[in-house]
Amino acid sequence: MLTLKSFERASELVKKVTSPTKLVPSEYLSAQTGAKIYLKPENMQYTGSYKVRGAYYKISQLSDEERKKGLITASAGNHAQGVAYAAQKYGCKAVIVMPMVTPLIKVNRTKSYGAEVILHGDVYDDACSYAYELAKEKGYTFVHPFDDLAVATGQGSIAMEIVKELPTVDYIIVPIGGGGLSTGVATLAKMLNPSIKVIGVEPANAASMSAAFEEGEPVTLGSADTIADGTAVKRIGEKIFPYAKKNIDKIITVEDDDLIAAFLDMVENHKMIVENSGLLSVAALKQLNLKDKKVVCVLSGGNMDVITMSSIVQHGLIKRDRIFSVSVLLSDKPGELVKVASIIAEVQGNVIKLDHNQFVSTNRNAAVELRITMESFGTEHKEQILKALEDAGYRPRLIGAKLY
Repeated sequence: MLTLKSFERASELVKKVTSPTKLVPSEYLSAQTGAKIYLKPENMQYTGSYKVRGAYYKISQLSDEERKKGLITASAGNHAQGVAYAAQKYGCKAVIVMPMVTPLIKVNRTKSYGAEVILHGDVYDDACSYAYELAKEKGYTFVHPFDDLAVATGQGSIAMEIVKELPTVDYIIVPIGGGGLSTGVATLAKMLNPSIKVIGVEPANAASMSAAFEEGEPVTLGSADTIADGTAVKRIGEKIFPYAKKNIDKIITVEDDDLIAAFLDMVENHKMIVENSGLLSVAALKQLNLKDKKVVCVLSGGNMDVITMSSIVQHGLIKRDRIFSVSVLLSDKPGELVKVASIIAEVQGNVIKLDHNQFVSTNRNAAVELRITMESFGTEHKEQILKALEDAGYRPRLIGAKLY
């Protein structure tokens, strides 16, 4: 049972392994929505996410014998670090099975807490099946990342902190993967104040909770293909589902492109690194009418490797027309390249990369191709640059932008 007493106990206990994540008012998001938006920055936890809450509370509830057997779990990364860190605190052995596609930063951080890491499968569900096999074979105690009421109780401590800091909160928006976080937060929020609305957010291509709500029971998706790797779960938990169904007021889905935009917003306006799964709550804001409401968006994690960040930033800048590429045809004679560069400079375009191809035509006197990748201030400025090129007699053709 998820009880108020257990939530209170967990809220005190997890203070031993968590950092205070005070609410951060967001002027930018508040202006965008007409609401008063606050961020709950669980990405700033020592392990990089909220997951240490549920892991530590769960392990605290195990017997000495269960802990001595050694712990095993499956995780896309954040729960792995939570279990590894909590196990280290209790002096337990920890074995973590992670999908092959898990970002390197999550793998290395998990190992840094003394855990043994095994990479297996393409998504969380594959890793979980293998972890169960190992638990049976080796006698390890399995610590489920979300389908465990003790784990959900630990995650629910977030709601306790939110309500204590902002008693008049109207909405709490929470990412959903397997459902442990959303279930814990929603259940405790309703116990503390039934008028609080809790909205769960899933990636559109991994909407396992939405499917469960529609069918009235957990179902297994055919795939979970999303850049939000921490919430790429094909099937939500059986044990937590009744609580989720009762206490989550609404579930919405977010496309991957919206997560890319949210990442740029968070970096530029809040100077925060938040992983794609953690941004689900922020990306959902554009779909909701929250005018004049007090809203808390839970940023569930910040464990993102640098290569992924680079890719997200590039795609985000291209999507917002801050970077674009054009192709123009020039006569193959001295000075033509300078003319084009001067036109772009006059309208404050900034050239990033040039590719001059003399062999686009067999008649080099007629035309050579110049491909230009450049920065702009946004869509309006991009159109201004294109018009300047057209007015000068060139016919700029937009092409796919690539920085490298």
